[in-house]
Amino acid sequence: MKTASTNLVGELAPHGILDGIPLGSRRWAARLDAGVGLLVEIPAAILVLTEIVVLLAGVIGRYLSRPLIWTDELSSILFLWLAMLGAVVAFRRGEHMRMTALVAMASPRTRAFLDVIAIAAALAFVALLMEPSLNFMMDESFLTTPALELSNAWRAAALPVGFGLMLVIAVLRLIEVGNRRLVLVALALVGAIAAGLAALEPVLRELGNLNLLVFFVGIVGGLVFSGVPIAFSFGLATVGFLGLTTNAPMEVVVGRMDEGMSHLILLAVPLFVFLGLLIEMTGMARAMVTFLANLLGHVRGGLSYVLIGAMYLVSGISGSKAADMAAVAPVLFPEMKRRGADPGDLVALLATTGAQTETIPPSLVLITIGSVTGVSIAALFTGGMLPGAVLAVALGAVVWWRYRNEDLSHVRRAGAREIGLSLLVALPALALPFVIRAAVIEGVATATEVSTLGIAYSALAGLLIYRRFDWRRLMPMLVSTAALSGAILLIIGAATGMAWSLTQSGFSRQLAAAMTGLPGGAATFLAVSVLAFVVLGSVLEGIPAIVLFGPLLFPIAREVGVHEVHYAMVVILAMGVGLFAPPFGVGYYAACAISGVSPDAGMRPILGYVMALLAGLVLVAAIPWISIGFL
Repeated sequence: MKTASTNLVGELAPHGILDGIPLGSRRWAARLDAGVGLLVEIPAAILVLTEIVVLLAGVIGRYLSRPLIWTDELSSILFLWLAMLGAVVAFRRGEHMRMTALVAMASPRTRAFLDVIAIAAALAFVALLMEPSLNFMMDESFLTTPALELSNAWRAAALPVGFGLMLVIAVLRLIEVGNRRLVLVALALVGAIAAGLAALEPVLRELGNLNLLVFFVGIVGGLVFSGVPIAFSFGLATVGFLGLTTNAPMEVVVGRMDEGMSHLILLAVPLFVFLGLLIEMTGMARAMVTFLANLLGHVRGGLSYVLIGAMYLVSGISGSKAADMAAVAPVLFPEMKRRGADPGDLVALLATTGAQTETIPPSLVLITIGSVTGVSIAALFTGGMLPGAVLAVALGAVVWWRYRNEDLSHVRRAGAREIGLSLLVALPALALPFVIRAAVIEGVATATEVSTLGIAYSALAGLLIYRRFDWRRLMPMLVSTAALSGAILLIIGAATGMAWSLTQSGFSRQLAAAMTGLPGGAATFLAVSVLAFVVLGSVLEGIPAIVLFGPLLFPIAREVGVHEVHYAMVVILAMGVGLFAPPFGVGYYAACAISGVSPDAGMRPILGYVMALLAGLVLVAAIPWISIGFL
């Protein structure tokens, strides 16, 4: 999923539209914006570090039979602040997820205008929720936390503070654009749409559930495809639906966002994101890839097999597909290109391995499914290993066919001593995925807490074994962790509000009746789910799609006799195919950006790999044992 560009000055200047607002005002806005950045980024980084320390202390205390009863409570309070400040950082840095497939095809002037529209839409959303979030904070002040005996208002205050900071940043960004007419037209358009919908309120109230199409298909689709970040698109549609077609107060939206972003299991998101950055910085990822390259580099297509295996292993650590690809591609691609590999084939395989490893724990999508559906995280972690391996074999079959006649006469085969030394170096890194999984399965730590063990392990390995720990990168890594986590969690919060609206409207009951009434039972239900989630994966990406439809579809799966872990694997892999398959799969374009290869080059080679993924997906769907055989 591409991210929003909120720093528009550089884009607008070449097109002769950087005029209208005085230069002094723009400079003042830029300086104030930089000050707000420091004001937010430093606390956000400190919060990430504090969460790691608090959760690790909880694990150690419980292991020593001296449990610290306050750790979960403090972590929950700090987590909402981390989510909101991270969302602010992501907004300021232009890193909120957005769909740019259509925007990228527009002219530069139109793209610039749509970027201003995106800021104006975000401004409208946070402005609408400022007062409700303050009211929500006041309501929460009557509650007290049991262990620390703190007013719950301390935690709830994160919402109005975060919305307020985003409002300030949006205003500053509009000033920095520099073109008064462009900004006024964008604001007028957003205001006109809002006023038009308000004027139609009596008509909308008479439409009943047809409003679901108006708001959650029409408005969400229009906003998403025009480049408005997904979180704000979801939020605006939910606010409009509840405000114009129901009598529910806006505090409901804030409460549902709080609920969606406050699941303690989701604290694994920032911690695993940081762990992924850490293994790249300490050289652990490079050590794993080097060993695999020495082991298989002399085989036809050997480095392609290494790419598949490395993505499988690294995905088991980082939980972030972008981090996985960024850790593996720079290590392998230069040597693969030197051997004559086609760059298009390389980026095609990189993208499809991203889809293949979506079920490898601790995948953020697995964690999200556990959070919103109640499925056991440990069961999902166990069930995800074999489906990923099945798809790896399917991709390996395509590699074997394509490279069966590869000339390896110029390739030096690594000797037994070299392989043994690289294995020795890689052993601490290779052990990490197994340490993480064993800790969860054996009950040493929860799925949230285990990431802190991985972080401590990786830090010690970097300092004592690999002797690679760049302290100067620590602060940027913490800020990047907060930004990515905030972007993900704001989507989850907004999608939770939308999902609640869908449930209250009775849509979930209608969907359940329709899905359970399909002829063919479980097989038809799985086939329809695969088609639906391939489309959802290409448009929404995995996490927002799961938050929206997981609570609706998982109960139906149980009702028609599909095991919930089996169903989770099927829908995750289907979303992965949608996410990484061109022309709409935005994960494909992320792979192109990381590998430095033109998207056009991989369009044809990726077809064979996508067909292999679909064949593997059919096999996983048809044989439940692949997903649940080891539970």
